[in-house]
Amino acid sequence: MNTATALRDGQVIEAERQAGALQVRQESPVAVATNNEAASLIQAIAAAARDPNVDAEKMERLYGMHERIKNRAAEEAFNAAMNAAQREMGRVSADAINPQTRSQYATYGKLDAAVRPIYTRHGFSISFNEGEDAPEGYARILAYVSHSAGHTRTYKMDMPADGKGAKGGDVMTKTHATGSAHSYGRRYLLKDIFNIAIGEEDNDGNGADDDGAGDGQGTSGRPDDANKPPSEQSVLKRQGYEAANHGMKALTDWWGKLSNKQRTLMNSEFGLMRKQAGNVDRGAGRG
Repeated sequence: MNTATALRDGQVIEAERQAGALQVRQESPVAVATNNEAASLIQAIAAAARDPNVDAEKMERLYGMHERIKNRAAEEAFNAAMNAAQREMGRVSADAINPQTRSQYATYGKLDAAVRPIYTRHGFSISFNEGEDAPEGYARILAYVSHSAGHTRTYKMDMPADGKGAKGGDVMTKTHATGSAHSYGRRYLLKDIFNIAIGEEDNDGNGADDDGAGDGQGTSGRPDDANKPPSEQSVLKRQGYEAANHGMKALTDWWGKLSNKQRTLMNSEFGLMRKQAGNVDRGAGRG
């Protein structure tokens, strides 16, 4: 058997294997027509591979056409499964409170428990990583959403990771800042990928209108607040919850810099701050 014959025999075997796989695997009704088209093309490829008069260039074109059809079928199956999964996903109730703004939000753990059984049942898996080329002082969080039909879609979000607070001061180490960026990034990406709505509001970024991207300078919303200078207690409270949003290490560092008088002012809030910091650290630990 010469090399050309062996190559053709290999093409025949591979084409027949793929044709059989397509007949067995029917990912969704939307992809059936495309799969039938791909199966017909594979049969044509198998026939062409057996014909010694068909040149290699034509075979390459046929295989290229087959790959495009196969990829299109996988993407259609992905989209159909995403539609089906989102139809099953309702609102997720908030399980944490930012006492600084009295806003409620759902932690990553609550979101994951609510949606993972649904999206895995529809053939999806999600993995996270850190990407390159993020802006200075940011971490680029990547989410790879893969479907059992073979299609993968990548989502990204850039999160602050410089360890700076609202006023530009250092509130955490770079290591903790990176962990916090990953924790927040995973939570926001999971919500965005499946278009998850929170039962109340999810605005734990201290006064933001865009789901936690604010600068920590929000007020209670009463008209008189805009003209009233903040008290020392309110300033400390804002700083404390801002530190807690970055984890227990940042909160402990902030607490250690307070005077005894300032700690007395914050005693009634410190327990809630610690709970907030604990939620952040547990979310970071899941990645």
